[in-house]
Amino acid sequence: MTTTLEHPPHQELPPDQAAPPAIPKPRWTVPALVALLVGTAALYLWNLSANGYANTFYSAAAQAGSQSWEAFLFGSSDSANVMTVDKPPVFLWPMDISVRIFGLSSWSILAPQVLLGVGSVFLLYQTVERRFGAAAGLISGVVLALTPVAALMFRFDNPDAMLTFLLIGASWALLRALDDGRTTWLVITGVFMGFAFLTKDLAAFLILPALAVTYLIAGPVRLRGRLGQLALAGLAMIVSAGWWVALVELLPASSRPYVGGSTDNSFIWLVLGENGLDRIVSSSSGGGGGFSDTAGILRLFTGESAAQIGWLLPTGLVLLVTALALRGKRPRTDPLRAALVLWALWLLVSMAIYSFMSGIYHEYYTISIAPPAAALIGAGLVQTWHARQKTWVRWSLVGVAAVTGAWSFVMLSRSPTFVPWLRWVVLGATVLGLGLIIVVGKKALSRRAVISLALLATVVGLAGPTAYTVQTITSSHTGSIPSAGPMVTSGTSARGGPAGFGGPGGFGGPGGSRGDTGTAPTGNGGAPTGGLGGMGADSAPSAAVIALLEADAGKYTWVAATTGAINAAQYQLATEDPVIGIGGFNGGGAAPTLAQFQSYVANGQIHYYLVSSQGGGGGIGNRSASTPASQIQAWVEKNYPSSDVDGVTIYDLTTTVQ
Repeated sequence: MTTTLEHPPHQELPPDQAAPPAIPKPRWTVPALVALLVGTAALYLWNLSANGYANTFYSAAAQAGSQSWEAFLFGSSDSANVMTVDKPPVFLWPMDISVRIFGLSSWSILAPQVLLGVGSVFLLYQTVERRFGAAAGLISGVVLALTPVAALMFRFDNPDAMLTFLLIGASWALLRALDDGRTTWLVITGVFMGFAFLTKDLAAFLILPALAVTYLIAGPVRLRGRLGQLALAGLAMIVSAGWWVALVELLPASSRPYVGGSTDNSFIWLVLGENGLDRIVSSSSGGGGGFSDTAGILRLFTGESAAQIGWLLPTGLVLLVTALALRGKRPRTDPLRAALVLWALWLLVSMAIYSFMSGIYHEYYTISIAPPAAALIGAGLVQTWHARQKTWVRWSLVGVAAVTGAWSFVMLSRSPTFVPWLRWVVLGATVLGLGLIIVVGKKALSRRAVISLALLATVVGLAGPTAYTVQTITSSHTGSIPSAGPMVTSGTSARGGPAGFGGPGGFGGPGGSRGDTGTAPTGNGGAPTGGLGGMGADSAPSAAVIALLEADAGKYTWVAATTGAINAAQYQLATEDPVIGIGGFNGGGAAPTLAQFQSYVANGQIHYYLVSSQGGGGGIGNRSASTPASQIQAWVEKNYPSSDVDGVTIYDLTTTVQ
């Protein structure tokens, strides 16, 4: 049976021929879309300031970029440009501009992430709606917005919000290219991918196989033309990313900041090393770099990873199989099947890599697979529903409902103290929904019956992730390794605190912060790292310390230096003056060297050197005596007087020991 969701057979179209006709939009489309976007914005903005500066390492870089265009361009940790952060700078740019316009605050840092979240929901809606209709687009948008890890990262200043937006943009442009074969859309796809690379390095390329294979399969031009167009898209990607890489690699080291996270001041090494193979492969046992769930085929369905993203993965996979079967033996260029293939490859390739990577893996990485999962659910559900007159499709719907309800019950059971009654509501709704689907069969459904089934499906599918999302936005999340939702007590990991509606750690309860709690793992060469969220960062400095640093601040290039950029960030955000984070993120890096630091001091450029009460400059733990940070601290302690102010040992670098 042909439905209104079906396009006529998509023939081989020359590049200048119009795309297939768009699906007619119901009257409710615009109001529903507005409600979705406004609701997403309101949800993500609610309690936003509870996250403070979130990841202070990146917030300090945003502050620096708001004061210096050089810091803006390179992504420096401080406005005097000693060292960059450990990622390319594109994700910092919206924050830099926001702080430059509105001043430094939690909202000016995090509101751009919320806008990226709303933009991602809108772009995903547009991508799905163009082929599968408004209902499918709205379902996909709602699923993305209510995925716990999305609610976490679209309110956080890590690179993942920008990365997710750009990857959705690349898929949107690629599917537009499939409509009419115009090379322009493929070039735009390449531009999106180039800037995605300048956001989070090789993490952006997890979607590349899906983009290339989909166009090779379904592109509406001849094979030679498809290959040429993909080559141009690759060139656009290289140019979009390469200009910045060339700038960093070709400029003399003395003319730019040190590349943070690298061992040789090379961005290429950073991409291939710390942000490349070190993320995929690790010599440590267990996988995950000591930070997360154990690597393996079930990683995304157990423990912390499942709580972030795993809610509707089984549903999406079942719907994918059904939707592909419904496309049958349609032409190679069938636009609906092409979209399904794109999202399926994006999802499956990323799932495989996240499941088995044994290097540095954090559960919040899984936000990048939320868009294809949401798209497959929206598109697959609508396709399946419109073909429900077929017996096998109807039983497929029964299977989808059963899998969704059973899996949601299992997921909620892993947090037994978190809203304990909710899993039983989900189970009851599942049984009722299954009965209705079986009973109605081929019968025409009244409007009331359709609405009732839709409400039941919403309860079954979205009750669990919605509850976790609400818990996430009503809790505080700070540090470097945030995590959504309440404690998970089964699977391969358990972090956070017990939770419940209004109780400790619940919706707004005092123990709900996932960023500031948890047992400290070991990482970074075995050194203690502090709490999972805090990642070793000190608490905000006292008023007395701030007053001391701000006195005569205008006379110095840097008001202070300390070991570790995450420690320096606290002082920089409090004073809004440059602070050197010696050794980069955790203090183990190679810059500045002892000789460079001595030169800064000799020229009167640094006022103070700070050592926190946690020990070791940045409070990150023990370091080799051969690191620049250890050498600098030993030299300072030997040659300069100190005083203690509210738990911070302060060395005055303008006065030597007598």
